[in-house]
Amino acid sequence: MKNKKIFKTADLCDDYSDELIIMHQQFRSYGNISSFCGEIHTIKCQDDNSKVREAVNTNGCNKVLVVDGNASLKCALLGDMLAEAACKNNWSGIIVNGCIRDSDVIETIDIGVFALSSIPIKSVKKGLGDTNVSLNFMGVTFNPGEYVYADQDGIVISKKELKIS
Repeated sequence: MKNKKIFKTADLCDDYSDELIIMHQQFRSYGNISSFCGEIHTIKCQDDNSKVREAVNTNGCNKVLVVDGNASLKCALLGDMLAEAACKNNWSGIIVNGCIRDSDVIETIDIGVFALSSIPIKSVKKGLGDTNVSLNFMGVTFNPGEYVYADQDGIVISKKELKIS
């Protein structure tokens, strides 16, 4: 298992409440790691996971990939092969505003994965999408270069990296 930072979003809220943006939890945890944090890297795409594939095959050390699929439930933007690539390339976690697939396998991979739901249908691959753009969903803005902290209690965003144990 990878080295990971130990934290609880509840404790972060106690210590840094004035500095955090709190997201209302609507995601389900799918990965083998249920808490993760890191610098935000973003992708905006709908029903096409080409940019997700590109990202997870790059060095993700201390980064969290935030994918805005516009809450589409039509197809999965992440499957077991991409989750495995993300793990291999040291991504801390992935948050998908949309669906994943292969959830039974993803739960065995040492990476944090939060998504709205799962569905067995794969996405199209046309190379569509935008990377490193500000994303806004569920009333929260994710900006590249800021930091996200996620666990079973919720997701919080900070403009700067927080000191955690």
